Amino acid sequence: HIKRDNNYYIHKQATSEGLYIKDNTGKKDFDGWCWPGSSSYLDFTSERVRSWWANQFSYKKYKGSTPNLYTWNDMNEPSVFNGPEVSMQKDLLNLDGIEHREWHNLYGLLFQRATSEGLVQRNLPDQNDRPFVLSRSFFASSQKYGAIWTGDNESKWSHLAIAAPMLLSMNVAALSFVGADVGGFFGNTDAELMTRWMQAGAYQPFFRGHAHHDAKRREPWMFGEETLERLRKAAMARYALTPFWYTVFHEASVTGMPVMRAMWMQYPQISQLYSTDDQYLIGSDLLVKPVTAAGVTQSNVLFPTSDNWYDVDTMKQMSSSPSDAAKVTSLSVKSGIDKIPVYQRGGSIISRKLRLRRSTRMMTHDPYTLYIALDKKLCASGSLYMDDEHTFDHERQGMHATANFDMKVDYDDDGSISFIRNVVEFGLGLTSEGSSIVASVDKSMEPSSRMIERIVVMGTPLSPSAVVMDINGKETSLEFEFGSSSNVLIIRKPNLSALENWNISIYFG
Repeated sequence: HIKRDNNYYIHKQATSEGLYIKDNTGKKDFDGWCWPGSSSYLDFTSERVRSWWANQFSYKKYKGSTPNLYTWNDMNEPSVFNGPEVSMQKDLLNLDGIEHREWHNLYGLLFQRATSEGLVQRNLPDQNDRPFVLSRSFFASSQKYGAIWTGDNESKWSHLAIAAPMLLSMNVAALSFVGADVGGFFGNTDAELMTRWMQAGAYQPFFRGHAHHDAKRREPWMFGEETLERLRKAAMARYALTPFWYTVFHEASVTGMPVMRAMWMQYPQISQLYSTDDQYLIGSDLLVKPVTAAGVTQSNVLFPTSDNWYDVDTMKQMSSSPSDAAKVTSLSVKSGIDKIPVYQRGGSIISRKLRLRRSTRMMTHDPYTLYIALDKKLCASGSLYMDDEHTFDHERQGMHATANFDMKVDYDDDGSISFIRNVVEFGLGLTSEGSSIVASVDKSMEPSSRMIERIVVMGTPLSPSAVVMDINGKETSLEFEFGSSSNVLIIRKPNLSALENWNISIYFG
């Protein structure tokens, strides 16, 4: 909505060019009441209006804007404070004379679309940046244009509890980049609720804190040193998983499988999971059970028994079902205030970046740590998608790559060798005719910018006698340590790139 002020150039131009929604006669611009006061509403159902709006984001017109200034479309339902159901009357007309009742659900979608197109069009000749637009209103296909959040929630335990079911419903509808305001929008949160919401939000696709201007301040340092440390730990866990989140989002963009998945989506054969909405999966590999009630110290988690599961903090394997016939087992796990139950699926390989930075942009060249969780057959596989993370070069120039990791442990006496290996799939823009990587304009896609500094293997049955790296026929022994009580093998400083093919042999006995 646009403030009706003839001294405001946006309103003045929109009026003179006839870009606003009309009243039910089709003769006057609709005048409704919203945050600016008297307001009119652009007709985003019109391609001409969307094009005009997109053009307003050019750097010349949007004074003071910069390439790292992005946009939030709020109240775009469309909101009208003095209208029926806080929206427009159903008989208002768009510029084609069609009533509001016919396009109400499309309005927010088309608003976000026009804004997203504007952030792309504003790019200068030497720019190729992707847009970011957050919207409150959405409809089918909104995922093409940006992120969504669930609107004005409250600082109540019940609102934290309902966040996951809401977000799972949106993900089933293909809207993956979604989240709920951490801490609640209305009201005041206490230290415990803020901690639990921060822990939950860290494992949801869109992660942000937001509050009403009348709410008490809730920066992490406002709750005391102990709570500050807990909130910092939750945020660190979130950003360490940035490579994993990025890979799962890429999978969603290619396959349509949502980022945040209901348990039944990954395990459709287990009917006991069909109604489960208080735990969920990120991709196929992380199981999350948020704590959504006060004073909780134990939580019941449902584990599909076709896979084994590892606690992401202790890296120990969870107890399996006593009966092989059981498809799911319920375990009571510790979940005191310092703990959110999160588990990595056996058979998966997840990438993290563990160095604490002030922003994700500063993490770009940081090395990876691979977390390998072995399945019941002592195998695992996983991928890591890579591009420059901010331009369209991955689409327009094929500047992307996927590292495909896999591991197999075989310690029999038949001469079999256990291994960890990487096979890289390069986009067309990164390979020459000889299948070797070409020089990248963006330094982030050079092998030296995608190094692996550590490999952690969970569920290793016994200590190796040697670990040997092979790159192009050159073998090098690697440092490692093995925890006999945890069955965790850590390979240190392999000095390998995720953008190169390599093989690590692991010898037992």
